[in-house]
Amino acid sequence: MFKNLFSKKKKETLDNGLQKTKEGVWNKISRAIAGKSKVDEEVLDNLEEAFITSDVGTDTTIKIIERLEERVARDKYVGSQELRRLLAEEISDMLQKPANDESLEDFQVKKGGDPYVIMVVGVNGVGKTTTIGKLAYQYTQAGNKVILGAADTFRAAAIDQLVIWGERVGVPVIKQKMGSDPAAVAFDTLQSAKAQGADVVIIDTAGRLHNKVGLMNELTKIKKVMQRVVPEAPQEILLVLDGSTGQNAFEQAKQFVAATEVNNLAITKLDGTSKGGVVIGISDQFKIPVKYIGLGEGKEDLQIFHSEEFVKSLFGDAI
Repeated sequence: MFKNLFSKKKKETLDNGLQKTKEGVWNKISRAIAGKSKVDEEVLDNLEEAFITSDVGTDTTIKIIERLEERVARDKYVGSQELRRLLAEEISDMLQKPANDESLEDFQVKKGGDPYVIMVVGVNGVGKTTTIGKLAYQYTQAGNKVILGAADTFRAAAIDQLVIWGERVGVPVIKQKMGSDPAAVAFDTLQSAKAQGADVVIIDTAGRLHNKVGLMNELTKIKKVMQRVVPEAPQEILLVLDGSTGQNAFEQAKQFVAATEVNNLAITKLDGTSKGGVVIGISDQFKIPVKYIGLGEGKEDLQIFHSEEFVKSLFGDAI
């Protein structure tokens, strides 16, 4: 089932970035099954505790345990090595796959038509602007012409930070002054993108959860205004979540999924946390694919998320 998808360098980056999560999640799982010749109720109880304390989430943990119970009941006898393989398979199956999974790796988009528009949402502090900068770099490296839109006009710092990233990766930023209408910035960005023949447009949005209704209205207005220029925009609504916040990321996901039609996720800061299990729970509970994971501060430290490689990094030689 599990095949090699990554170059050696990317695989090393992923393994190193998930080391703390592996130590947290996998060590707990190893302790849960240590010395056991078969899977019994005690093992299942220990596994349940291991997953919940690794920020996988209660609902997803229960689902994993129920699936294991079905397999154990059907197969009658499952040893610890077999259990590791079953866990890896079940977790990989739970992780949602992007619709265009096969074409992701080269960051290519169709040329010659309207630009591919990504609207990025998420609260302040999750690494939203940094993720935008990394995305711009990756798309540019793949030969695309990219333009950024600074539609987070609520904070002057957000505009300044995006401009810095634009300069760092050689991508123009369309901006207005602080307090301007975010939808107007998005409109100007798309008009400029079409005039310049840009391939990709990435729109930053305000990172605040002032209230669900206000957030919904603002994001809906931005989408409607963009569609006057590019009818299909935004083709992607990317929610950025901080993996190191664990269960808090679940609550943020609830808020933004209720406010707008999120269709992809980016989970950041996985290299500095043992809470990477949250990737499994969020993908499963919201049925939204994790498209990118952040594994460092460098402009190249954003990876396309592959569920099989993620699980292999966690389980190692067990699968």
